[in-house]
Amino acid sequence: MRIRLATSADAAVLVEFNAAMALETEGKNLRPEVIGAGVRGLLDNPVAGFYVLAETERVLAALMITKEWSDWRNGSFWWIQSVYVRPEARRQGVYRRLYRHVQEMAAKDPQVCGFRLYVERENSAAQAAYAALGMKETRYFVFEELKPGVRFYR
Repeated sequence: MRIRLATSADAAVLVEFNAAMALETEGKNLRPEVIGAGVRGLLDNPVAGFYVLAETERVLAALMITKEWSDWRNGSFWWIQSVYVRPEARRQGVYRRLYRHVQEMAAKDPQVCGFRLYVERENSAAQAAYAALGMKETRYFVFEELKPGVRFYR
């Protein structure tokens, strides 16, 4: 298995993974034109974040890293988002390999102060996987407000 950064040539598989993940975890059919623009937007702006892929003959899994500055820590948290592993590759250590690769990348970057992610409250399998890798539940809840008219799913 090879772990690597995504390039613009990987946009189609990242769109596919985002659509599959949203349908599987939230029952939402994302709009392909919105996902496509979002994926390409991050691929074109590495200052904001990047995607990491696991592949053999084809891409098996991906995760996205976005960066959040912490003034308290004078460093950046890397938010792990858009995690998707093809169903046939699950429970085989693929996500663990992706996570360890991201940890190695962060160890070389003195600006990174830690990792964060959010997970659906009902997704106990994902929560167990994150805990097994050493992540801890925080005391924070996530709140959001979308601007009126923002529509990303059908």
